[in-house]
Amino acid sequence: MVGGGATGSAGAPVDRERAWKALETIADPEIPTLSLVEMNVLRSVDVNEGTVHVVISPTFAGCPAMDHIRGEIRERLHAIGAAAVEIETTYSPPWSSDMLGPAAREKLRAFGIAPPPAAAGDLVTALELPVACPWCGAEKTRLENPFGPTLCRQIFYCDACRQSFERFKPL
Repeated sequence: MVGGGATGSAGAPVDRERAWKALETIADPEIPTLSLVEMNVLRSVDVNEGTVHVVISPTFAGCPAMDHIRGEIRERLHAIGAAAVEIETTYSPPWSSDMLGPAAREKLRAFGIAPPPAAAGDLVTALELPVACPWCGAEKTRLENPFGPTLCRQIFYCDACRQSFERFKPL
């Protein structure tokens, strides 16, 4: 813990560890199978004299969920007794789908969203790589729409199992 902590609702001080634990429960509003921590949207948490300072990075500059995310962060931290919450947004380094770890990629696949490919050097190459169906694993898939329900997803169709599915775009 940096500096002193505020006293939480259960009497325990709000420290960095308690703050992270509370924030780990916030699901990404557009991909609820992953938390903001798993998405690496939450970059850092510090506590100093009762104020919790959180640094977040949106998945892209125009992310419409940022106000919702800020509200969730404030709500969770106030619920554990944080007296003040400061939220800073950073774009440096920019968020990248390469920040998704293996466990997050598997959670996407199990949820029915094909995970983005690992860095391939450039975006055009990454977008042209075969996309495995999250349901059957076949790569006999085709792009149906470059824009899914959110800007960060695409819609594909699997010719093997005849299921539509989304892919998280490589960003």
